[in-house]
Amino acid sequence: MATTDYFSNWAEAVPLEEMKRENVTDFIRTHIIYHYGVPRHIITDNGKPFCNSLIDKLYQKFGFKQRNSSMYYAAANYLAEAFNKTLCNLLKKVVAKSKRDWHERIGETLWAYRTTVRTPTQATPYALV
Repeated sequence: MATTDYFSNWAEAVPLEEMKRENVTDFIRTHIIYHYGVPRHIITDNGKPFCNSLIDKLYQKFGFKQRNSSMYYAAANYLAEAFNKTLCNLLKKVVAKSKRDWHERIGETLWAYRTTVRTPTQATPYALV
């Protein structure tokens, strides 16, 4: 599972065996809220892990909104899709030939992504966060 902040391009990613609602709720709580504070809103696709009563309770508890991107407007997910593509390309460069250690190399890959200057901001995500 991966997420990207629109302003700073800061990215968080964790390997999940399954995209279950419990895993998604835990990711949002521990990797977003507990580290960076409560966001104003989160933009998600219309997937089942993001549209359920468990997620709704999380939004109500912390007081933020979920917005769904349009299924018919691909540009709405551009930042997430661009990060996923970059993450895959970076992982290809650092994983072993067996490709079974990719989940162990995510931290290294995120560090490389976060320390690279982004053209729109002329800064690294580390510097902005």
